Amino acid sequence: MGTGEFQATPSTADGDASASRVVLFDFDGVLIHGDSFYLFMRDRYARAWWRKALALLALPWLLLCLPFSRRRAMRTLVHIGLCGVGEQRYREIATRFGAALVRRPRQFCRDGLQQLRRHQAAGDRVLVVTGCEETLARSVLAELGLDGLEVVASSLQPGWSGMRMQRHNVGRRKPEALAALGIRASAVAYSDSSQDIPMLKMTADPVLVNAVPVICKRVEKALGRSVRRVEWY
Repeated sequence: MGTGEFQATPSTADGDASASRVVLFDFDGVLIHGDSFYLFMRDRYARAWWRKALALLALPWLLLCLPFSRRRAMRTLVHIGLCGVGEQRYREIATRFGAALVRRPRQFCRDGLQQLRRHQAAGDRVLVVTGCEETLARSVLAELGLDGLEVVASSLQPGWSGMRMQRHNVGRRKPEALAALGIRASAVAYSDSSQDIPMLKMTADPVLVNAVPVICKRVEKALGRSVRRVEWY
């Protein structure tokens, strides 16, 4: 299939007609090149030397928990990166960073955005389902002229020392979040990662974007069928 080609797909196997119009897009690696929240956190650390010092002090804890829980280690780094940042302040800096991120050269995927707009033009219900935090993801999409999209994303919550991770929307949590919206099947789902296998299992037409062969094989083995592959730039 050529780059950015739109292809109509049949209804899902269970015959749910409404699901045939649901289209799911991952965010990082599909609409945006790179990991947007990682880039945001890297910027936070770059702006304050004391955050780097706190991360260094937390290194023994990080090394201790990393072999058992990568998620816990990530939560610690996010907590340090947002230490002293309240909810309103977070929204301001995340929105500002998201807008600036889009202006970086070659940061967003033109082919992915064109494909998303084709689905919108076809009348499909398009959702962006991402592990990125919601405010940041929405600010990027708004800067790209897509502020009306449904977004299912990770969330933060305020704590006594600043914002911290509440729910990381990755892996099995993506279909769980979609089920909460009444979505249990989709016509098409675009992803670049094997972490999205649970989401890809619920679609009639799984599509891997710029995926290396090892990821393609892993996904196809998990799904028990071949998947469509596209190269987007």
